[in-house]
Amino acid sequence: MSRHRSLRTAGSIGAKRSVLKRWERVALLKKRGQWKEGDRVSGLRKTKPAE
Repeated sequence: MSRHRSLRTAGSIGAKRSVLKRWERVALLKKRGQWKEGDRVSGLRKTKPAE
């Protein structure tokens, strides 16, 4: 019996995510120099995933 293709593990899915989690956005903004320690984490500017 074979598995349905929707039950694949997350590691095998190669799609690029278009949405970052908050901690990923903060890390990216820190790297770009657009966020300092102590700034608010709500209302962050929009970012595109690093390529």
